Amino acid sequence: IFTGLFLAMHYTSDTTTAFSSVTHICRDVNYGWLIRYLHANGASMFFICLYMHVGRGIYYGSYTYLETWNIGIILLFAVMATAF
Repeated sequence: IFTGLFLAMHYTSDTTTAFSSVTHICRDVNYGWLIRYLHANGASMFFICLYMHVGRGIYYGSYTYLETWNIGIILLFAVMATAF
């Protein structure tokens, strides 16, 4: 979350300047390239852990607890939608 906040301070989401803001972060901001890669790899690791957690739930049969399972699946889709 902290890396995302730092990146958001330097990022512009306009279609004409988005790429140049990313290159600005990587080239001109002190350790911006490191923050960007930490953010990308941290998000990937978060989703890997999330999918492993779902896989563990399937392996151990946690889907039999329907209310808990449904809330978990709703949270999974919400996290996937926010990341998209």
